[in-house]
Amino acid sequence: MHIPDGYLSPSTCATLYAGATPFWYVSLQKMKRRLNSQAVPLLSVFAAFSFVIMMFNLPLPGGTTGHAVGVAIAAIVLGPWGSILAISVALVIQAIFFGDGGITAIGANCFNMAIVGSLVAYAVYRLIAGRTPIESPRRVVAAAIAGYCAINASALIAALEFGIQPRLFHDASGTPLYAPYPLHIAVPAMMIGHLTVAGLAEMVVSGGVVAYLQRAEPALLKTTAPGASVGGDALGWASTRPLWIALAVLLILTPLGVLAAGAAWGEWAPEDFSTQKTRQQIAAASGNQAPPAQAPAGLRKLATVWTAPMPRYAPPILKSARLGYILSAMVGTGLIVLAFLGGAWIFTRVRS
Repeated sequence: MHIPDGYLSPSTCATLYAGATPFWYVSLQKMKRRLNSQAVPLLSVFAAFSFVIMMFNLPLPGGTTGHAVGVAIAAIVLGPWGSILAISVALVIQAIFFGDGGITAIGANCFNMAIVGSLVAYAVYRLIAGRTPIESPRRVVAAAIAGYCAINASALIAALEFGIQPRLFHDASGTPLYAPYPLHIAVPAMMIGHLTVAGLAEMVVSGGVVAYLQRAEPALLKTTAPGASVGGDALGWASTRPLWIALAVLLILTPLGVLAAGAAWGEWAPEDFSTQKTRQQIAAASGNQAPPAQAPAGLRKLATVWTAPMPRYAPPILKSARLGYILSAMVGTGLIVLAFLGGAWIFTRVRS
């Protein structure tokens, strides 16, 4: 679901940057009062959780791969604006340092996953959970359904963005310049995998984390439980210690993410279009519709706009993919913490 450079036209990317900007602005305005030494741990741990959970690739129908996002649990704990901020930071770091998602497509990826995902997850969770007590099993069900709806809403928006490219942007002969597959191929190709495997993964993650927090740190669920009476302090490094421990376990397990073979749909490199084996995989995942003989011209041009220092979570200095995955997860987590600490420091200086 991470749209790379070259799959969306520059004008589409600019439009989605413009569409995401008001949400980023409101998120910063809503959260800047909480960007202090107490709120930073919460924002950091859920941004890092999203970053790491997206590294666990899952095999999808058609030979492609997908992943959970962790957006629902971020929206449930942080609220929609905090979730938009946390997931956006994770996506920006993925794009800049690891090449997971394009630089030109940061606005699109944040709009799809951070913004649409957060708002859908929050709305569905609040609708189903209602004003039930924090310890109610209904909240676990609400979280699971919210996660399922959020990831599929994000996938659908991405599929629509892919699918409109051939109709709007093509050369004089009608050859697509960017994403090559139209709506009637892009939508099913994206949605089948997310309605089944990826959606179920997000459902399990969202419901499972809420069930855990109900027992271990119920105060963390108070943001989306208006009127609920909960003891304890939901802020600070101490209250998030169990979450950091769980995140550390996930860091160790990240090599499992390289076991699923195949690229995600719509994330093929330009050279994949001229490799026979990969062409067969692309066609199989796209309704048996063969891809163009070579990568579209606009895609080839924009694909080289940025080279990440640790592309595909594989640091060049390491030959072991598994070790590279663990190191990338650690580096990404550290960068997220530094980003929020730096943001808190800047807002503190501005206020003073």
